[in-house]
Parts: sequence; structure tokens; C-alpha cells
Amino acid sequence: MSGTYLGMPAFPKAAEDAVRNETLRGNLRHATHTIRDKRAKAVAELEDWDQLRTAGKDIKDRTLRHLDRYLLQLEDAVTAAGGTVHWAADAEEANRIVTYLVKAAGGSDTGGSDIEQREVVKVKSMATQEIGLNEALEAEGIAAYETDLAELIVQLGDDRPSHILVPAIHRNRGEIRDIFEEKMGSWGRAAPAGLTDNPAELAEAARVHLREKFLRAKVGVSGANFMVAETGTLVVVESEGNGRMCLTLPETLISVVGIEKVVPTWQDLEVFLQTLPRSSTAERMNPYTSMWTGTTDGDGPQTFHLVLLDNGRTDTLADEVGRQALRCIRCSACLNVCPVYERAGGHAYGSVYPGPIGAILSPQLRGTGSEVDASLPYASSLCGACYDVCPVAIDIPEVLVHLRERVVEGGEVTRNGERVTIKPAKGHAVERAAMRAARWALDHPGALRAGQRLASRTRRIHPKRLPGPGRAWSDTRTLPEVPAESFRDWWQRTRGGAQ
Repeated sequence: MSGTYLGMPAFPKAAEDAVRNETLRGNLRHATHTIRDKRAKAVAELEDWDQLRTAGKDIKDRTLRHLDRYLLQLEDAVTAAGGTVHWAADAEEANRIVTYLVKAAGGSDTGGSDIEQREVVKVKSMATQEIGLNEALEAEGIAAYETDLAELIVQLGDDRPSHILVPAIHRNRGEIRDIFEEKMGSWGRAAPAGLTDNPAELAEAARVHLREKFLRAKVGVSGANFMVAETGTLVVVESEGNGRMCLTLPETLISVVGIEKVVPTWQDLEVFLQTLPRSSTAERMNPYTSMWTGTTDGDGPQTFHLVLLDNGRTDTLADEVGRQALRCIRCSACLNVCPVYERAGGHAYGSVYPGPIGAILSPQLRGTGSEVDASLPYASSLCGACYDVCPVAIDIPEVLVHLRERVVEGGEVTRNGERVTIKPAKGHAVERAAMRAARWALDHPGALRAGQRLASRTRRIHPKRLPGPGRAWSDTRTLPEVPAESFRDWWQRTRGGAQ
């Protein structure tokens, strides 16, 4: 299976295939229910959770309104601390910058072996997955090794991440053992003989496998959960310690971070260091919270580069409704409560960002021109559970409906700083006509009342499936039964008064 999402089918097709996989559904059901139950208990410990949630929302909104100012402040602070800042407009530019920096760091004057100069170790980073950095480095002969345990499982299995927090959530322990036994040897130190599916043994096998890579690599690549503008400090939160190894042992550290990850002050950061761990891992605080500011002589990487990634974020910011997706702190709480994600899994979303947040973020970062991106706003029942658990109060259902309108109606959006017109998606003509007819009926009470009475009197002859194009809708749904009388007539008969 390819490690990229290129060529993925639209969500309905991918989901249809996924729901037939009983092992996948069992893995997802067990994992998501366990995580969300633990999260609920962790959140209930805080009496001021609602206030923290509102504070996080307000901080993010204020930062996004003045993003240009805070990014320049961040650049000045990082530069003053000994780092170098690079600006990347899109994935191609970001990959080009990182590839150049890795090659420059592996020059002959380092004294390292050829292997050392052709390897990098990576902290789990969704931004680098978004831009396809591993594939770009591989094309230049550079091996990028994932060190997060779940990401390691995905990489060894030539798989794709299917969850924001737990990328290998779709794998069970037996499958992980098999992957380690079959693939570890071709990537480095082989798995020990007689490896079982005991979690402690699996973790130890990964630890031994990765240790030689940590000690050998000259370059580390990371993302960041947050960037503090006032000091130029970057923050990574994780649970295993592998991230800290990547952030301290290599001679050169390259961090690729989306521009929306900036927060103005340390006081603002305090809010998210309370809400993120409880929403993601159901912990009071993350086991490892690593922070670094530029470089320090004799301690940690001696060269630090920060690549600030746009890749559609500025365009998303221009959308007054859709921009709230940029508040996301990647906690994955919305995935764990989503009934659609639980059944379809993350791969069906055709993006590194799965679940409800991916359904609104990917179509904005990539546009709705492709079949898969045009289908993502429909990958939801609009139940609202995602909004209820979001620690920064992103109204995902609101954005989903907004994006559905964009897909169906088309209209103007910002792309690469310019206003462009999106054509209405093909195949939605019947839906548009139905919605316009409904709007006309709701605007004309008399016609609506007559239609309701007609429907009630003819309910016995209504078909079980819709004819023509409507069949695609009724093939997967049970048509609601029309009541014997409408609510208007019932009210008039039992209560009297105006209709």
C-alpha cells in the first residue's frame, strides 16, 4: 500500500470498502471508545473546563486576526536566538528548502559517514506528512526515519496514518508484531527472535531498533504543537520521549510548522497545555513537553532552522466561516466521538487529516476541485458531537454545511492570494433544484400547507424508493413515512388558533 494519499477515491467509495472490513471496525471501535471514555473523565476533573475552552477559542481568534504581526514577531525572536527562519508558500517550496538544508548539513566537512549524511530522524509531524516530505527526501536519496512508535508502525508497514493522535489505530497487536518481524530487518536492527504481541515487548523492540538511528543521525526534522511569538520558543508535546531524542541529539534541527501554530505569549500557551493533553491522551499533562529557543552553545542542536508553512492557510484565513478550522490544536477528540470515523476509519478521508476536522480542513487547504475533496464535506451526519468535545470550540457542522454550499453552488474563493471562481460540482443539479424548490415552498406557506395535505392523503401509494436520480439517495436510506395529518392540521384540530 502506498504511503501517500494520491489517487485516493472519493469518500463514499472508500468508506463503502472500509465498512466491510470487520477487523478494522473492531480495532476502531475498541480504540475510540476507550480514548473518549478516558477523556470524559479527565475533562470532568476541571470545574473551569468551559472557561478554558472559551479562552482557547478567543486566543486563537485574536491570533488569527493579527497573524501577520505575530509571525513577524516570531521571526525576529527566533533569529535573535540564533535560529534561521524560512518562509514556504506551498508544499513544493517547503520540500525544496528542507532538502537543501539536509544536504547542506551533511557536507564533507562534518566528518560523518555517507550513511549519516543520508539519514534524518523525525518527530511525529502532520505538517511534513501534509507536504509529502518523506517522499521528497527519498527522491533525493535521503532516508527519513519516523521515531514515534505509531508512525514507525505505519512506515514499516508501507501504510498510511489513519488517526491524528494514534496513526496506527487501525492495527491490532498481532498485526504490529507481524510488521516488526517482517520489516524491521530491512530498515535497521531486526526484531528479536520469538517476539510476541505483548505491548512491553513490542515497545522494547522499537526502542532498540530506533536507538542506533538516534545516535547516528546528524539531522533531526520536527513539527511543533505551538510557537510562542514573544520569545521564539517552539513546543512539542509527546508521550514516548522519542521526540526529545530527535530534538536534542542531532547537530542540526529543522522544524516545519504551519503558520497557524503561533500563539502570542507564554500566558496564552498555559491554556493549551491544560486543554490539549486532556482532550488528546486524557492526561493531566503530557509526559514529555519539549521547548527550545534558537540554539545554545554546547547543548542540543547547534544549527536550527524554522520553515514556516502556508500551503493554503492564508487562503483559508480569508474565509470568514471556514477560518475557524485554523484554531485546531490537533487533539483528535473529534475523531474519537464521530460515528462516521468510527465505522469508516481514517484512510477513507484521503488526507493526512482524517475525521471531522479533516473533512473541513483538507477541502480548504487543497480546494474542492478534486473528487475526494468535493466529497469530504459530506462525510458527516452533522450530529454535532465533534463541536461538543472540541477544546477550541470549532463549529465543525457549521463549516461542513458552508463547504457543501461551496461544492454545490460554486462561487468566489481566495487561491494563492487571488480571487478565483469555483464552478459548481458536477452531478449536483438535482440536489440544487430540490433545495431551490424547498426554499420556494418554505417562502410560500399556502403552497406548503397544500403540499402537506396532499402528501398525507396519498401516503398509501408512496413508493419505497425514489425514482430516477433520487434512487441514489433512497438506496442507502429508508424513506420516512408520511403521517396521517400534518402538524399544522393537528394543531388546528386540537388547539385551534392561527396556522
